[in-house]
Amino acid sequence: MVRVLVDLVGDMKLLKVKPLTKEFLESVDFSWHTHANNEAFLKDEIIIIKEEEATAYYDAANELYDMFVQAGEHVIENDLFHELNIPFNLVDIIKESWESDVHWHLYGRFDFAGGLDGEPIKLLEFNADTPTSVIESSIAQWALLKYNNLDNEKQFNNIYNSIRENFQRIVTLEEDVSKFEEYYDGWKILFSSVKGTQEDEDTTRYLQSIAEEAGFNTQFAYVDEVEFDAEEGVFYNDEQYQFWFKLLPWEDIAIEEGELATILGEIIANKKAIILNPAYTLMFQSKAIMKIMWDLFPNHPLLLETAFEPLEGRAYVEKKAFGREGENVTIYDADGSIIDKKEGQYDNYTSVYQEMATLNRDEKGDYYQAGVFFAYEGCGLGFRTASRAILEDGASFAAHMIEG
Repeated sequence: MVRVLVDLVGDMKLLKVKPLTKEFLESVDFSWHTHANNEAFLKDEIIIIKEEEATAYYDAANELYDMFVQAGEHVIENDLFHELNIPFNLVDIIKESWESDVHWHLYGRFDFAGGLDGEPIKLLEFNADTPTSVIESSIAQWALLKYNNLDNEKQFNNIYNSIRENFQRIVTLEEDVSKFEEYYDGWKILFSSVKGTQEDEDTTRYLQSIAEEAGFNTQFAYVDEVEFDAEEGVFYNDEQYQFWFKLLPWEDIAIEEGELATILGEIIANKKAIILNPAYTLMFQSKAIMKIMWDLFPNHPLLLETAFEPLEGRAYVEKKAFGREGENVTIYDADGSIIDKKEGQYDNYTSVYQEMATLNRDEKGDYYQAGVFFAYEGCGLGFRTASRAILEDGASFAAHMIEG
């Protein structure tokens, strides 16, 4: 096997490698390995990064999470839910989940611009409620190094173990998880996704396997198979579950399943079940919170200026508070002319305007966006890449390796 190291812009480097087989990817429940045009979702090139760059991504995630917590407290204290586009029927649930440590934030993913080739790390958004890309980030990129006889320990990738320990923290409620077996009382977690969404189902079942490894009793059911009782809790096949993990956005529950939102609020208030991720993560998920953070931490080096009106005199990006997969994103030049635009289904949400960030690019001109997972602390890095600056559903995934 021949590996070719290609020098890119500045110090950025890619290592050409042999791709993982479709059979292997499907064996780890990674079924969306091929784009509609038959191109592989996983790039056959590995990004070579420096140790200090990996450390900087880790530090950025940890610092930003603390800032998000402060911003969330500010939103609650000043009743700013409307500014975040939070549906009114979730406000009480958010407050209830915020006030008690038992509503543990399991995991999220920060999306960053920069971080390589001397470009500063800048926060684009925080996927705090229903983050995906966890299988490719935790398993596939690790396996890609192993498959190519490279040192698979040379990655910023402790996602599996960090999420496993964070599952245990929903019982111990502290950093030390050594007392999990002592505290655990047979509580069960029901894992759910929407029927017909294969990536979401694979992701949910993967998280279920991590929870089982952590020591929980678990089961999987599609959302429409789960029974909810305001007074009694969450049930599947007449069995009660103390925890319910749903890969279903809180804002979708509020808008499309209003009755369910009401029942979940009562279940939480009656302490009959704990929902993962908690309702308060919707505050972090809203892109509008970055305007709040800019107000609280003006000119912070990890933040981009964000406002509720177009920025003047510089390039900026218009996003929707709860847009996903690059939909309803417009990039404007400094003179207000449109550079790129993607239509979508999220027009009903409020627009936020964020200063344009510099994404790392390779010699072909492709863009790279870093995703850093957070489970109690920063725990892993992966990159999404595409030929356009708006990284949509069709973007590919690029693994990384720490040089040295």
